[in-house]
Amino acid sequence: MKGPHAPALRSPESQVDLVGVLYLVWGGLTVLIGASTLALGMAAASLITASAEAGRGQFAASLTAATFSIFAVIAMIWGAAHLVVGVQIRRRTHWSRMAALLLGSVDLLLLPYGTALGVYALWVLLHEEAKGLFDAPPAA
Repeated sequence: MKGPHAPALRSPESQVDLVGVLYLVWGGLTVLIGASTLALGMAAASLITASAEAGRGQFAASLTAATFSIFAVIAMIWGAAHLVVGVQIRRRTHWSRMAALLLGSVDLLLLPYGTALGVYALWVLLHEEAKGLFDAPPAA
């Protein structure tokens, strides 16, 4: 029930801009987490030589280094994708809406913050008003 002093709903433009900013923040944090995980992978890799000298634990150190490195690369790629899409969402590039919907759908699985971002991105970008903001320019 709306009262006389109810706040006005945000415009679709401002909500789409907010989705872009949230994608930029999420992407930046994910790249940062990926870089720190890569540092852990390099630290684990340095243990490989130390464990080889001691004669034990080389397999565990190798497995740890490989796992951290793989997850770090995945996180940095995922974060970079969010950064690119976040910039393009704010520019209203026609393909960015579909890319943001794809990333937002996968983000639903990343509890709890990815889920919140995914739900909000899907909610905003699936509205008809938001769809109109991303119409492809007419071919010249």
